[in-house]
Amino acid sequence: MQLQHGAVGNAPEVIALYEAWFGHPEHISVGYSSQDPAVLKQQVHHAQAMGISAFVIDWYGDREPFIDRAYALMQQAAAKNHFHVAMMYDETNDDDGATDETIADFTMFHDTYLASNAPGHQAYLTYEGRPVIFIFPKGRHTDWTKVRAVVNRWKPAPLLIEENLPEQQDGDAFDGYYAWVSPGQGGWSQDGSNWGDQYLSNFYTTMKKYPDKIIVGGAWAQFNDSKASWGLNRHISARCGQTFKDTFNFWHQEFPPDEPIPFLMLETWNDYEEGTAIERGIPSCAATPTENSSASSAPPSTGSQNQP
Repeated sequence: MQLQHGAVGNAPEVIALYEAWFGHPEHISVGYSSQDPAVLKQQVHHAQAMGISAFVIDWYGDREPFIDRAYALMQQAAAKNHFHVAMMYDETNDDDGATDETIADFTMFHDTYLASNAPGHQAYLTYEGRPVIFIFPKGRHTDWTKVRAVVNRWKPAPLLIEENLPEQQDGDAFDGYYAWVSPGQGGWSQDGSNWGDQYLSNFYTTMKKYPDKIIVGGAWAQFNDSKASWGLNRHISARCGQTFKDTFNFWHQEFPPDEPIPFLMLETWNDYEEGTAIERGIPSCAATPTENSSASSAPPSTGSQNQP
């Protein structure tokens, strides 16, 4: 199988999911505000030092004004520091009017952040000359075929990347798919030992059947949602940093070195509520026998990757 959409360089472009809600009272305190320009500049420089070229930022349209403001500030910071940003659209849970709301949100995003007069628009992540938009499904009430017809009128039309794997419904609306943190068919184990190898194997082998779709691989260090208000006591063990190394390099098992996938998304940069943040380092057992209580402050060893 020959990928129709491969990496621009000799390795996947490394991007990272970014949460822009810290400083809002509904979320835990992590010691900074996502609306502090000095913090955003430091985060961009830190990510660049780790070989990350872009933040993919959760965005909810006008449902979350705090996050919208934080996104605007990050796009401007990225433009000033030779970095990139992309939007991950969090679909509404509401059934009534979901498609109309999505179309309105996308139109707002285009006019505010992608238009030629939008501050920092040049920092937006593109692939093959087109802006890349990620979709985080929730209620699954959106008719993405209708959304696709609207955004196709943009110049250039965006690439829409959906979570997990192609489905018959709305399949033609999406240009690609991304892997997300998952323990696989074995489910969440009490000790966190199901770190996602089965899930990633299924994701990559299935995506090879769709050579016309863009593949965005996934990598994560651990998972622990005990601090989240929505937590369900789910865990993926860090295994002294081995989980990150294994998920980061898993794509090599399914694709030859001379045919790298275009993107690899680190999940996540700073989701402290679900315990996936790598901003402060990859968990390590070097300093203490309790793997989840320590983290290396040095950039993670992520193997070969494209520098921004």
